[in-house]
Amino acid sequence: MGTATREGAGLRLQSNLTCRNCGHVEKLTMPQDACVIFHICASCGARLRPKPGDCCVFCSYGDVPCPPIQRRDCCAPPMDARG
Repeated sequence: MGTATREGAGLRLQSNLTCRNCGHVEKLTMPQDACVIFHICASCGARLRPKPGDCCVFCSYGDVPCPPIQRRDCCAPPMDARG
């Protein structure tokens, strides 16, 4: 058995994102190559944006920091969640 060499090896890609408005928790998969700059809560519809000093909503409201932060190569290009 060898070591994984694909991009993202060793990164945690799942994060529990907690809404600051209603406390709803969503388990989400984070993109490996971008920072998510907003997220709409599935429960109350609140629009989550990063807190000052954070690069993305996962760094502000998630239990796992985004992959660019995990790799120490932030800031990646922002990715807005259009729906």
